Amino acid sequence: MERLRFGVGDYKYFGLPLPRPVLDLRTHAYPPLASIANRWMQDLGSPDRFPATLEEFQRRCQRAGQRRPTPLLLHYEAGGYNCLHQDLYGKVAFPLQVVAFLSRPGRDYDGGEFLLVEQRPRAQSVAEAIVGQQGELLVFANNFRPVAGSRGYYRGRVRHGVSRVRAGTRFTLGIIFHDAS
Repeated sequence: MERLRFGVGDYKYFGLPLPRPVLDLRTHAYPPLASIANRWMQDLGSPDRFPATLEEFQRRCQRAGQRRPTPLLLHYEAGGYNCLHQDLYGKVAFPLQVVAFLSRPGRDYDGGEFLLVEQRPRAQSVAEAIVGQQGELLVFANNFRPVAGSRGYYRGRVRHGVSRVRAGTRFTLGIIFHDAS
């Protein structure tokens, strides 16, 4: 992360074949999230729709030249953090992703809250700091979400990151549904 100025810590993308638990989580979480994503596209007046299965969506990624899997393991030690960002790896992107909290806050590490920041048009951004418990999954918008405005819905831009870990070691699993170029 430091070399690219993304933060302080490290991450490793899983290669193919994905470990069975990662593959299962990615495969089984996708269909209900695709339903939500399709509702979002409808609310935003977009013609874009996502297929019902991850396999079909991966074929769409492959046709766009995105063939590298994107699930990853993230690791932070004391002083580590992850700058606010969006996980977009090519032309095809799925608007939701999942983080699995693998470490125990208050025992394995202190600090290191998961951060979500939503930019609002002509207003200040709104931030949320989330302390995920070991074993919990968090589904979040990785680029935008529909926000009701005075003239219908607009795209509320969202970025995410990790606040500075004050002590200990923090691990998370990131499940991104679109593949990378």
